[in-house]
Amino acid sequence: MIHWSTQAPFPLLGALQVLPLLGALILALLRRHAWAVYLGQALAGLEVGLAVLLYRTLERDSPALQLAERIDLLGPLGYHAAADGVTVLFVVLCAVLTLLLTVYAAERRLPDQVFLLATILGVEAVLMSALATINLMWFVLAGAVELGCLGYLLWRWASTAEKGQALARFYHFQGTGLLLLLAGTLILGWAHADLRGGHWSFDLVDLVGLPLTGTLGAVAFFLLFYGLGVRTPLFPFHGWLPIVAQHGNLAIGPTFLLGIKIGLYGMVRFVFPVLPQAVDTWHFYAVGFAAAGVFYAAVLAFLQTDLRRLLAFAVISHTSLAVIGLFTLHRTALQGALLLSVNFGLAATTMLFMVGFVFRRTGTTAMAELGGLFDRLPLIGAAFLVSGLAIVGMPGTPGFDAVHLVLEASIARYGALLTVASALGNVLAAGFLLLAFQRAFLRARPDRLQSLVIERASVMETALAAAVIVLQLVIGFWLDPWLDLIEAPLRLLSAQFGPE
Repeated sequence: MIHWSTQAPFPLLGALQVLPLLGALILALLRRHAWAVYLGQALAGLEVGLAVLLYRTLERDSPALQLAERIDLLGPLGYHAAADGVTVLFVVLCAVLTLLLTVYAAERRLPDQVFLLATILGVEAVLMSALATINLMWFVLAGAVELGCLGYLLWRWASTAEKGQALARFYHFQGTGLLLLLAGTLILGWAHADLRGGHWSFDLVDLVGLPLTGTLGAVAFFLLFYGLGVRTPLFPFHGWLPIVAQHGNLAIGPTFLLGIKIGLYGMVRFVFPVLPQAVDTWHFYAVGFAAAGVFYAAVLAFLQTDLRRLLAFAVISHTSLAVIGLFTLHRTALQGALLLSVNFGLAATTMLFMVGFVFRRTGTTAMAELGGLFDRLPLIGAAFLVSGLAIVGMPGTPGFDAVHLVLEASIARYGALLTVASALGNVLAAGFLLLAFQRAFLRARPDRLQSLVIERASVMETALAAAVIVLQLVIGFWLDPWLDLIEAPLRLLSAQFGPE
């Protein structure tokens, strides 16, 4: 059986998955043609258009999953896609970041550019599939394919000779996370089969309402939580990130891993609706991991001598704040956590791009060997600074209202001690990000750079830096449409955990 909702004029979610996949295949065939770079960017732009159409088509006042598409395949592995406001938020983020990546990749002039763009579009197709599906096993399998592609990206276009060590660490952690996620998924499928006379299903519609409580519910919760925690990344499952950030691909792979918070999305889409009792029972332990991660990563960030490793620990610290928001289990905190995810995605991507442009000119990201770059690269420095301020939640950036929503709900749920501690962690973050900006852009040039001619930013680099600055400021001052987008589904989700 093939079915899609007549709410859309065509299978819109399917198109979001198929378009970048076809684009990847076409670019792989045209890899010897330099003009194919522009084709790749055009296809990424068209994907953004489809994401905007999805945003405009969705009925934002309804909490229900909409625009359903279904194709019966192999029993419980059938294709079933649908969307709500949370889905749309992450789909738009994925499409925008991919378009920015195609521009960045072309401007960085990396080897085999056309095939690189093909790989980027292929990863986008798999991510769109993971975001659109409401079949948990499909989500797990999409994650496996995506991580395989990202591993290839990190290795093929790595910027240092230690890429083998970085790739091994990446696959050790991510492989373990996938196995934990798969084990939790199989437990849920088995529980459904046990209740429904042997009929296995991994469909969200079937799994919601399973009477999975007690020990089995706790085991399923922790398997899913730990599996997604590796991907988030959440302390103490973050060990893969610093070495991958330092020795793997500088911006493209990390943007997909860090900018599109697929781990947080998986928790909201599958773990919270399917295992509400286990989440309500164990949420304080998840918050404990996150609170420890805020300070642990912030302290280690101060000790870093490399910009790339510093950004990695910044991501770990601030992702922990988003996890605190999720497990506060309050509607406003859930809104804040998801908006933090979008904010971190844009800000971390921007900082990675700017560090990539610095690396192109200096051949290093060691802070001791950088300095005095603001005179030659003022807009790149400004984009780095604005993104750092967005991460710590300065007014005028998307992080400001998001952090406010998280801390407001946290103080009601957990009291002042945890909330003040989290806020202090955010202050620490401001310190190490401003320190990184000062060392790389403002202080006097070290001896190594005195004789080096620093090339000014190109027109495209300037345009990209300006675009990401404007994008963050526009979202920061015009946040209501995004709050409205996720209001209805999060109200329904939070209702499972008691009155507000």
